[in-house]
Amino acid sequence: MTPLAPKLRRFARLLVQIGVLILIWLAAVELSARWLHKIPPTVSGIAIALALLGLGLLKREWLADGAAWLLREMLLFFIPVVIAVLQYQQILQGKLLAILLVIVGSTACVMIATALAVDLAWRLEARWRKHFENKA
Repeated sequence: MTPLAPKLRRFARLLVQIGVLILIWLAAVELSARWLHKIPPTVSGIAIALALLGLGLLKREWLADGAAWLLREMLLFFIPVVIAVLQYQQILQGKLLAILLVIVGSTACVMIATALAVDLAWRLEARWRKHFENKA
């Protein structure tokens, strides 16, 4: 076996994992377009992925490398936004402070909401564990 074979195998696994993630995304887009018009595909995609993971039809390991690669390369997805900002600089100059306030404020809201949700989930899990330990 050549030293190139493990690298090709890893690359093929990465492509398959990204392909599975794309299939989940396409299913979410189709689901939102046909039946769930008010739910964005991002939300239905997360629901599909969680359902598949929860039912055991999909393993975390089957997507880990592909998801990690996509997250590492996420900056590439924002290049069109940066180009648009540079292209329409004159329009944005008068509204730059308002835009920055919205970005900072919304980021803070998301971080606070996430922290509260994680704290609530942790407390519920601790209560659930304590409840089942007392029954045993």
